[in-house]
Amino acid sequence: MKSQDETLEEWCRALLQAYELEDVQIDVNAILSLAGVAAHSVVRPAAPLTTFIAGFAAGLAAGSGQATDAVSMTSAMDLARSLAKDYDGESAGTPVE
Repeated sequence: MKSQDETLEEWCRALLQAYELEDVQIDVNAILSLAGVAAHSVVRPAAPLTTFIAGFAAGLAAGSGQATDAVSMTSAMDLARSLAKDYDGESAGTPVE
């Protein structure tokens, strides 16, 4: 029986292959860590939403040539992590005076 880590790595490789991104390096633990921060700092459903939006932003940055894949992913995850850690649901969306 495969471990959870083995299954995630296998699933990651399968997804990358399906999207023809075999040469892209993914730090599964960093993504799971970001998801954990979002889930605990915002609300649980923020985890997949946060990781999706961070990945989308990284893809746009890398695709436009603003940065390499690795730099784009790191920057997007760092920003999302920082926002999630600082999130205050009471003041979210409130205009600053």
